[in-house]
Amino acid sequence: MKPPQWCVNARGKILGKRDEVCWISGLNYQTFRVVNGRRQVTGSADMSVINYSYGDSGMPRWGYQIEVSAYRGWGDALKASISGKATKNGACKVHKSDFPSKKLAPLSSWKLGESFFDTTATRAGAIGRCATTWTLSVANATYGTSKSSVTLNEFRCDNATGGRPTVGCVVPWYASPLIYSKSRAPQLASHITRAQRSGLPGATFKSPLTRTTNAATMKRNRDLACPRDESRPQGKSCDEYPLATSKEGLSAGGQRRTFPGCSIPRVPSRTGAKGASACMISVSDQNYQGGMNSSFYKAERMLDGDPYRVLIGD
Repeated sequence: MKPPQWCVNARGKILGKRDEVCWISGLNYQTFRVVNGRRQVTGSADMSVINYSYGDSGMPRWGYQIEVSAYRGWGDALKASISGKATKNGACKVHKSDFPSKKLAPLSSWKLGESFFDTTATRAGAIGRCATTWTLSVANATYGTSKSSVTLNEFRCDNATGGRPTVGCVVPWYASPLIYSKSRAPQLASHITRAQRSGLPGATFKSPLTRTTNAATMKRNRDLACPRDESRPQGKSCDEYPLATSKEGLSAGGQRRTFPGCSIPRVPSRTGAKGASACMISVSDQNYQGGMNSSFYKAERMLDGDPYRVLIGD
C-alpha cells in the first residue's frame, strides 16, 4: 500500500489518523577499514526510512510497511544490500514478514518491506497493545553485516467497545472528529459553536475532549450542567457542553454558563476553558445528538480516556 500524501510531513515525528500512522526516520551506513591503528572511512550512505502502519476499526489485523532509499552515498557503502525482519512485543503475533535482500544502489531507489500482525486481545472485554519492530540488516561481503531497528507502538486492539461485538484496531491517541450537521440540528450547532468560542475545549487537537465511560461522572456532568428541577420550555431539552460523556464536563470543576436565547435565567455568559455551558434546544436536535454520539463512539472504538474533537459541519 502506498503511504498517503500527508506522510511527507512526518519527517522526524509520528503523524496519524484513527487507522494509520506515518513516521519518516533516517539511517546512516558507513564502511571503514583500520589502517595502522586508524579508522579510514571507505564509503557512506544516507537513507530515508518511511514507516507506515495501517489498520481498521473492524479488523483484528494491521500492517507495518517500511520503505528504504539511499538518497546520498559513495564508495563501498553502495555495494551493500539491505533486508529486514519484522518482530513483535506484546499482545499480538506476526502474520507475515517480507523484506528480501535488495541492493542498496542505485541512489533514490526504494526498497519495500511488508509485515502484518494479528492481535491476541480477542476475548470479550480484552484490550491489547503491541510494539512492532523492523530490524534492518545492511550486508556487505567485505565488511560484514550492520543492523538497526525501528519500532512503532501506535495501535490498540480491543473487543471491549460497546455495541461492537467484534475485534478491531485503532490509533487511540488520534482525536477523531465528532461532526454535527448545522442544517440537521441548527440549535445544537449554535450552542456548541458559542460554547467553544467562549473558551470551552473540544474544537482542536491541542484541546480535545476526553471520553469517559464512568456512569457516575456522566450523571454528575448532566446534573450539574442541567439540573433536573430546572424548568424546560415545551418541546425543549437541556443541552450541556462539554458533552456529559467527556471528562471535561462540569464535574471537573468551573462554573456554569449560558448564552442569550438559551432560556436559562439567572446564569451568566462566562468565558474560559473551565466549566460547562447549558442551553435549551429542541428535543429533535437533542435526539439527533444522542444518535450521533452513540454511532461515533462505536465506529471510532472510543474507549475511556480516548481524545476526540467536536466540530460543526454543513
